[in-house]
Amino acid sequence: MSVRVQAWGIIAAVLADTDPAGTAVRQRLSNSLDENPGVPERALLEYLLETRRSDANMVETLESARGMRLTPPALPPQFAEQLDAIRSTSRISTLLQHQMLMTAFQPIYGLEGKTVVGAEALSRFVSDDGAAAELWFAEAAAVGLGANLEFSALGSAAAAAKDLPENLYVSLNISPTSCLDARLPELFDHIELPIHRVVLELTEDIPEEEYLQFLSAINPLREKGLRIAVDDTHTGAGALSRMIHLRPDFLKVGRNVIGDIDKDGLQRALAACLVDFAESIGVTLVAEGIETVGELKVLTELGISAGQGYLLGRPSVRPKDWSTWNTRLDLDGLERQLAAPGETRAIPRGTEIS
Repeated sequence: MSVRVQAWGIIAAVLADTDPAGTAVRQRLSNSLDENPGVPERALLEYLLETRRSDANMVETLESARGMRLTPPALPPQFAEQLDAIRSTSRISTLLQHQMLMTAFQPIYGLEGKTVVGAEALSRFVSDDGAAAELWFAEAAAVGLGANLEFSALGSAAAAAKDLPENLYVSLNISPTSCLDARLPELFDHIELPIHRVVLELTEDIPEEEYLQFLSAINPLREKGLRIAVDDTHTGAGALSRMIHLRPDFLKVGRNVIGDIDKDGLQRALAACLVDFAESIGVTLVAEGIETVGELKVLTELGISAGQGYLLGRPSVRPKDWSTWNTRLDLDGLERQLAAPGETRAIPRGTEIS
């Protein structure tokens, strides 16, 4: 049930009450509806907040008169739950309306040629609370606005990509469910970023019940040049078998595979198996979260095609940073800069690599 339908249900219940004692309450709600025509959730939110403020003011007055410490009355549980949902809807709607998001790009290096081959787009939100991107997307999904926020982020990233070097592919994060949305093919009719430069990076595993529908929706776009990336964190046995059928263009492996790969033989063996698997099905293997020179050396020796991480370059919202990504990676220079002889040190998170 949508927030709007739920709001109408609460409003109808309040207005249907015939108790004379509630006349003033009903009038306040009616006034709020008049001030917010066609937006019942906002009308209800303002009504509830005003009621809450009135109750708090009354308690404060009684407190002063009696010298007592009182607590404002709590909203009924069913109203409190709806109020949280309406607040979230209002926050996300405001964010979408005012386009309060930016795009950061992180470089993806080809490890053999040691040059930048692509960039992953990462959303950054302009907000007072500094909430992380995943929290915004989770909140939007909880109130039925997840796809709206995803497409807003896709549009923002596509627009920002005009300042990237033209030879780079651009990896855009999207949920498999949003790939079924009719807005996806329409997106490529309205952005300047050519479809052959776009890689859709799936943020979740494809639900079993949506798999065939997903293929039906995405294959016409792939025929036009769109490419797909999947994350190894969603590769159970069933997902691996479907991956063989899906044949993504990129398989991304994270810290669970590459962390301390230069020190852990089992990690190295696992990565080697993934290299063989990727070569067998014609997939480009990308290592995420590379943090040390030692990890980078082993990944290069194993034949992993590409990599990204704080060692190679942090996400940046500044086009002047992106313009430098055509320079060749100096692995030996990095090692001399970051480690004394015989040592391999991680780059502290937050350190820029120039």
